[in-house]
Amino acid sequence: DGYRNTNQVSDDYRYQDGSYDTPNDGYYRGGDEPAQDEDAQSDVTEGHDEDDEVYEGEYQGIPHPDDIKEKQKKRAPALDDEYRDRADLMAERMEDEEQLAHQYENIIEECGHGRFQWTLFFVLGLALMADGVEVFVVGFVLPSAEKDMCLSSSNKGMLGLIVYLGMMVGAVLLGGLADKLGRKQCLIISLAINAAFAFLSSFVQGYGFFLFCRLISGLGIGGTLPIVFAYFSEFLSREKRGEHLSWLCMFWMIGGIYASAMAWSIIPHYGWGFSMGTKYHFHSWRVFVLVCALPCIASLVALKFMPESPRFLLEIGKHDEAWMILKQVHDTNMRAKGEPERVFTVSYIKTPKQVDEFIEIQSSTGTWYQRWLVRITTTLKQVWDNVLYCLTAQYRMNTLMLAVVWFTMALSYYGLIVWFPDMIRYFQDEAYESRVKIFDEEEVSHFTFNFTLENQIHRNGEYRNDKFIGMKFKEVRFEDSLFEDCYFEDVRSSETFFENCTIISTVFYNTDLYEHKFINCRLINSTFMKEKEGCHIDFEEDNDFLIYLVSFLGSLSVLPGNIISALLMDKIGRIKMIGGSMLISAVCCFFLFFGNSESAMIGWQCLFCGASIAAWNALDVITVELYPTDKRATAFGILNGLCKFGAILGNSIFSSFVGITKVVPILLASSALVGGGLLALRLPETREQVLM
Repeated sequence: DGYRNTNQVSDDYRYQDGSYDTPNDGYYRGGDEPAQDEDAQSDVTEGHDEDDEVYEGEYQGIPHPDDIKEKQKKRAPALDDEYRDRADLMAERMEDEEQLAHQYENIIEECGHGRFQWTLFFVLGLALMADGVEVFVVGFVLPSAEKDMCLSSSNKGMLGLIVYLGMMVGAVLLGGLADKLGRKQCLIISLAINAAFAFLSSFVQGYGFFLFCRLISGLGIGGTLPIVFAYFSEFLSREKRGEHLSWLCMFWMIGGIYASAMAWSIIPHYGWGFSMGTKYHFHSWRVFVLVCALPCIASLVALKFMPESPRFLLEIGKHDEAWMILKQVHDTNMRAKGEPERVFTVSYIKTPKQVDEFIEIQSSTGTWYQRWLVRITTTLKQVWDNVLYCLTAQYRMNTLMLAVVWFTMALSYYGLIVWFPDMIRYFQDEAYESRVKIFDEEEVSHFTFNFTLENQIHRNGEYRNDKFIGMKFKEVRFEDSLFEDCYFEDVRSSETFFENCTIISTVFYNTDLYEHKFINCRLINSTFMKEKEGCHIDFEEDNDFLIYLVSFLGSLSVLPGNIISALLMDKIGRIKMIGGSMLISAVCCFFLFFGNSESAMIGWQCLFCGASIAAWNALDVITVELYPTDKRATAFGILNGLCKFGAILGNSIFSSFVGITKVVPILLASSALVGGGLLALRLPETREQVLM
């Protein structure tokens, strides 16, 4: 009976009013000893810290009541969150985000705008430049690549569209991941994918593998646009945001100019390269593909020295990391201004309540691929939840209106950008055909042709004992003609056909006059020896310089529009900029009815590109500002992905009407621009809004 359990002891010791009340049960408690005198107490307590005093119940495993209260206080919020409704937690988070938005705006203003932002401007500008280059690469290399890879018209069309398809997927996927993994990390992933597969595509020989590499390369570069604008906007104050995001858009133009200049200086030098045997050839257009990857690689390297977005870090509760980055921004700018003594005065930044909780999977749980599968599926589910969040009641109307504006802008812009060069080529073909020479009933015998025959039609002719040696036929047709005892050696041809001809006792040695070039012909005692190896497809002789010049002028023509939009973005607002630019572009489309020559089409193309660029810039800015930080890159990625889908439709629809009619493309583009421009006027103005 002298040994009592812990529960009984804890019941006996009741803490009341700062002292222990002992029960009167006959047991000795040590509390009846006479009080010590004052000197004795002083000797006992000398050198003893009351904070280190061990409370007597601790020897029996009884926790101190003060410790119990502390633990209860710490545990109370967690228990409350566990049983609280998710809607209440989200409401509290939104309230925290609103407070953070205004505090963050004040912090960015204190950090100032200086060396740090300009450094980041050029680093992200290189990434945006890589996006601009990617759009032009395939179009520039096709005239040369089609010969090396023997591409049919359908193959070339697929190669042109596959890049946009990759960009569409990449914008949605990588944009969504940037809201979960971070701006810097996802941008590095995006650029690394693009650089790796762009580099690989320059070496592959087969069409299928080249197509796959350009698809994945496009997927990588597709993520740059939504991430770059979300990333840069989070280092800008409200008064600087519209202007400097518009200046950033200029790098897309610089990318187009860079691609055009490199194509003109590299691709025509077909001998720049090397060969290994007869199967592997590395020609100049492959060198051009490598050179076009340089902006991406440069941005990738420079990005390693830039910090993560502090706004994103605050959003996921990493207060200390965000504070250190903001202090770095402040100190960098102050040193550049000659004020290194200025102190960063912010000590605490509001962080939103963390609703979603990650539980790290232990290394002992399952196999490595099972753990990675769980992580990947969890992340993708969160990305999908973000996508759905953009369609909730709070953002649904803005998202739908922006989707229509992005789509109509892309349909008309990318459709016309493809249509302009095709129409210029069509005018060239018409002019070429108008100069055709027709020869009727000519008789030639014992003659040696060792020069080029071009753009000719020979009808009802007779050729006896003639030799065609070391020559080229270009756009030549023989109709109802007779060839007897003739000899063809080392002959090359393009778009050359023999129709309803009679060919008697004729030898073809080392020529590319294949069977499909003889249409309804009678071949009597004729011999084909050692046909030329390689592709059997006739390719059009493109004026490469004109293609590069048109692209160069189209890219350069947006410079005035970029400057105007940057200077006026914060003065007249985003909405008026979008609506006004799209309506002016629609008016430019109607003038295309008067474009009946190459020079006229080039001029109207430059005017259209210059007028429409302001709408693109304002769309980028307003898309960044309409959505909160944890949904910003996701929303931008969705809308940019829809933009690339519009580009695919525009390319397919507009190119199908080349040489048939100009009415449909012009009316379709202008009506889409008018509709999108008028709808854009109903969007909310965000010029005075802080980033949520």
